[in-house]
Amino acid sequence: MTSHIGVQRLLHYDRRDLRGDLMGGVTVTAYLIPQVMAYSALAGLPPQTGLIVIVVTMTLYALIGSSRLLSVGPESTTALMTAAVLAPLALGDPSRYIALAATLALLVGLYSVLAGVLRIGFIGDLLSKPVLIGYMAGVAVIMISTQLGKVTGVDVAGDSFIDDLGSFGSNLVTDGPSWPTLAIGLSVAGLLLYFTPRYPRVPVPLVVMLLATAVVALFDLTEYGVATVGDLTISGLSFGLPSLAPADLQILLLPALGIFVVGYTDNILTARAFGARSGHRVHNNTEFFGLGGANIGSSLVGGFPVSSSASRTVIAEASGARSQMYSLTAAVLVIVSVLAFSWVIEAFPAAALGGVVIYAAIRLIDVAEFRRLWQFRRREFLLAISATVGVLLFDILYGVLAAVAISVVELLTRVARPHAAVLGQSPEVAGWHDVEDYPASSQIPGLVVFRYDSPLFFANAEHFAAQCRAAIADAQQPVRWFLLNMEGNTEVDITGLDALEDVRQQCEKEGIVMALVRVKHEVITMLDKHGIAERIGHDRIYPTLPTAVSAYEAWAASN
Repeated sequence: MTSHIGVQRLLHYDRRDLRGDLMGGVTVTAYLIPQVMAYSALAGLPPQTGLIVIVVTMTLYALIGSSRLLSVGPESTTALMTAAVLAPLALGDPSRYIALAATLALLVGLYSVLAGVLRIGFIGDLLSKPVLIGYMAGVAVIMISTQLGKVTGVDVAGDSFIDDLGSFGSNLVTDGPSWPTLAIGLSVAGLLLYFTPRYPRVPVPLVVMLLATAVVALFDLTEYGVATVGDLTISGLSFGLPSLAPADLQILLLPALGIFVVGYTDNILTARAFGARSGHRVHNNTEFFGLGGANIGSSLVGGFPVSSSASRTVIAEASGARSQMYSLTAAVLVIVSVLAFSWVIEAFPAAALGGVVIYAAIRLIDVAEFRRLWQFRRREFLLAISATVGVLLFDILYGVLAAVAISVVELLTRVARPHAAVLGQSPEVAGWHDVEDYPASSQIPGLVVFRYDSPLFFANAEHFAAQCRAAIADAQQPVRWFLLNMEGNTEVDITGLDALEDVRQQCEKEGIVMALVRVKHEVITMLDKHGIAERIGHDRIYPTLPTAVSAYEAWAASN
């Protein structure tokens, strides 16, 4: 793990990345200050809490995590889940609410660290690339929908993507937009879309943000309804472990587990998506420790559960960031901004921040990859679309789980109905190959060599048995031996071996000898435990195809 955690990368920092990381840190700071304050309020805590939480969480993840770009800290999903869990438990007591939120973050962190110790990060490998592409597109659309109110001045109140659209449409018709606000938001998004790809070495997001701030100040647009970030005063921080009664702790165990599962899944999805975009690898188990450290750190400063932010991450990437040095830069700048330059950030137009997010979200929708999936295999394209629709219909919270479910269903579909082949000897290439791939292949009279290209388990047991029976029934000559090539059966369970026993019994009834070849040692052990190895006979289990074929030819000559 130590070879790829953040602190190791920082110790071997490439100074050529410094300019981009500094620009990324500055731009992300401009965006995250109002964002994390809003998320803190969404979680039911004082808005200022988000500022200290983001400093702590970004710093800890930069030192522990494996992603070069991921921004970990307050975000909408865990904030919403925190409010949903704690509102009924706090009984209207603000101090109790803060203690409950901090404890919830602590439990999420401990769950994450435990998962890292147990090394169960393999669950992140269940997410296929089409699902990642579709998930990120869905997240992008939701990001845009959450900014509609900021860039138009229309009140938007909803708990989901559909609710947001309905609320926006209704209020837009009733009240109409704030035209100065709309002009600021769309101008910022348009300028970023136009200039950023043309001038990659210029910190366009920061320049455009400052330009928008100057325009608002010059023309006094706040008098015409253009909202700004507002007060950044921070006070009343709480440090140390939260103190709660054991009964409260017990109540939070299950909700914390749910937040951990959703937080980690969202975290690894986003990290892997940006890792693929920038060409670096994300380590699933290390991400447990990174997320766990961030949540424990949040707890120690009176915060709430955190996860990754796709919007902050893509803004960092778009601004030129190449490593977690941008997170450390942003952490320092948050402190400096609050202490010394609050008046500058207070003047940032909220609509301009919304425009930055819309620009960043548009970059997340990888149209080229959707097109490539369509050309490669329609099934892969439909998986991506399904993931997008799942996120939009069920929101990010359940959309993440839907993405996982889609990947698992895809996996089960592939292994439940895998490729199966009757093998023959081709004059074109040495060895035994699928007779459908090499139509000129010849087969030895009386011998059927069959291969099933999947682990043999409950989901495909019936299919396996049916394919074996079909191979015997479709043979052009009477079958004397049925030779099962098990090189693709890397794993078996009792249901799969029961199906194999059914095939053996059918062969026995029809006077066909059943034999096995290229069986892995671990599978032979399971065959012995099941009892089928003894019924087939260890003398009918062969290490290679040539030895098995020779055994058949010798048997046929004497029978």
